[in-house]
Amino acid sequence: MLYLLKLVPPFEDPVLIFTMVLLIILIAPMVLSKFRIPGIVGLIISGVLVGPNGFNLLARDASIILFGTVGILYIMFLAGLEMDMVGFKKTKTRSIVYGALTFFIPIISGTVVFLYMFDYKINSAILLSCMFASHTLLAYPIISRLGLAKNEAVTVTIGGTIITDTAVLLVLAVVAGAAQGNIGIGYWLKLFVSLVIFVAIVVYIFPIVARWFFKQIESEKGTQFIFVLALVFAAAFLAELAGVEAILGAFLAGLALNQLIPHSSALMNRLEFVGNNIFVPFFLISVGMLVDVRVLFEGLDTLVMIAVVVAMALATKWVPAYITQKIYKYSIVQRNLIFGLSTARAAATLAVILVGYDLGIIGDTALNMTVVLILVTSLSSSFITEKAGRALAIMESRMKPDLSQKPDRILVPISNPKTIENLIDLAIVLKNPDYHEPIYPLAVVIDNEHAEEEIYLKNKMLQEAIKHASASDSDVQLVSKIDINVASGILRAIKEMMITEVVLGWNAKITTRDRIFGTVLDSLLENTEQMILVCKIIQPLNTTARIVVIVPLNADLERGYLRWIRMVKTLSVQLGAKIVFRARRRTLNKIKHTLEESKPAVEAAFEVLPAFDVIENMKVDVASDDLIVVVSARNRTISYDSKMDYIPRILSRNYKENSFIIIYPEQHPVMYQDNQIQTTHQSDETRIERES
Repeated sequence: MLYLLKLVPPFEDPVLIFTMVLLIILIAPMVLSKFRIPGIVGLIISGVLVGPNGFNLLARDASIILFGTVGILYIMFLAGLEMDMVGFKKTKTRSIVYGALTFFIPIISGTVVFLYMFDYKINSAILLSCMFASHTLLAYPIISRLGLAKNEAVTVTIGGTIITDTAVLLVLAVVAGAAQGNIGIGYWLKLFVSLVIFVAIVVYIFPIVARWFFKQIESEKGTQFIFVLALVFAAAFLAELAGVEAILGAFLAGLALNQLIPHSSALMNRLEFVGNNIFVPFFLISVGMLVDVRVLFEGLDTLVMIAVVVAMALATKWVPAYITQKIYKYSIVQRNLIFGLSTARAAATLAVILVGYDLGIIGDTALNMTVVLILVTSLSSSFITEKAGRALAIMESRMKPDLSQKPDRILVPISNPKTIENLIDLAIVLKNPDYHEPIYPLAVVIDNEHAEEEIYLKNKMLQEAIKHASASDSDVQLVSKIDINVASGILRAIKEMMITEVVLGWNAKITTRDRIFGTVLDSLLENTEQMILVCKIIQPLNTTARIVVIVPLNADLERGYLRWIRMVKTLSVQLGAKIVFRARRRTLNKIKHTLEESKPAVEAAFEVLPAFDVIENMKVDVASDDLIVVVSARNRTISYDSKMDYIPRILSRNYKENSFIIIYPEQHPVMYQDNQIQTTHQSDETRIERES
């Protein structure tokens, strides 16, 4: 039956080809999920069935190869983009150790096996052993879907991957050079110089260009998406020019852009959506199309060789994972996760073997053996990673602390269409990613004869908020209130929606009425216990280089201390920005201890302030890409100081190029006189934009 079907030529109509591939991407994971088989496995098996060595429905032509190449570059790019850079810096020694183990153990044992068991020559034996050492993060989409990208085991594995794959590709360059007779001092010098230039361009120039670009076209999300893709493939091309594989360029581009693309942003959502649903599945199908199952039936010798090679491939990745687990006291589940992620062979392995095949170092048997190895290890990697990942995700969900970690319910009062996007973006970044509470944009309409017209205008603005938030795959629940004044409407919404944080926009203007009766912020501070953030966002959040946090004395004694610390850490993790805490020495010591005791880890520096009014002399220490965060306090609280009333004036006067956030932490409830909303006249320098 298979033979008869192969007599029919593969489809040539590009529309029909693309339709069939999309149907495979749609149906295969759905069908195999019923049998608890990972979707990645289903796509690879589908590639085997429809490819030239199966039913020959699709040819592995230039279009399939193109999309497959884009897919593997996308996998490596997303791995670099989602890597926990702070965790990687702290575990770089562990990554180097694991990378060395997962390179030397496979390549040494593989060389011995091919030399003495299968009688290959030294060049061929070294080249074939490279397929044991190299691996591809084929199962990374599973880890990303389970929310484990920042687990230390994953970070160490990704770091080890780039080390071992780089070493393998350098070995390939040496073997290829030796086969062609080109190896010498000139060859090594050329390779070293080209690699230095390549790394310098991607690591130092790309982020500068990207930061400038994001500032210039902040609102054009589609253009930003195309720009990022252009940088990824430019980095891949530069890697090839430097003499290494394109996958290293894509991974390095992900690392370079890591801090400029927040994980909860609309741009990140677009990158993951397109990659995980189009390009990566194309790559998996193209891998399956390489497999020729007939190789298994060529003879007993071939079958024995394949069995030995597959067993060696699995063993030489399990041993490094086991040693790493014992050295660094990882759990068995983490060891299995490291093993599962590092088991799959695909891109780097295929590149090594194809180069060796083209140079005549290896023959058809070794090529077919490699293709079967790719299939078996890809399936094994998917199964092992899925099982270990689910177990680890369950363990982490049970370990989440309750204190200061209650779900965020963020209210965003809005009135100015120009600030909607910035306020919604900030709310999305601040929201605890472990919970799935929606963002609550609020429109307050004054109860008068124009109320009906105002409701219509406000609802149009709220629809814009929904449209913007939906681009980042964030839930939004609109809230509208009709009340006697703006402050009363916001206070009612806070109580009814059980809000934990309020994000308000900044406005430096003040009216005579505000001077006499107080501002909206005055009323909220007097009559609420929730954390309130007054924000002026003038720079794109993703271009933030540092978060400079000014902390008053005794702020660590307030009820809301742990919550605003967690909020600042979330902001740092999402933006990939370093935190610089500036406070009195005793307060800094408490903050250091808190950061050490809680997760996730962040990169932080600590600078001692002799007095709180040093804020007036900070201009030389703040760059235009810094986000200033000032922890203030409500009147009559333990950390309140009269100097705090001047903070808004200092920020608006001295830091016109900087975005800033003034935090009024969560406080204990206060008593209200006659159940009426009281307003106190604070400094006429305290303003907010009437966001309702």
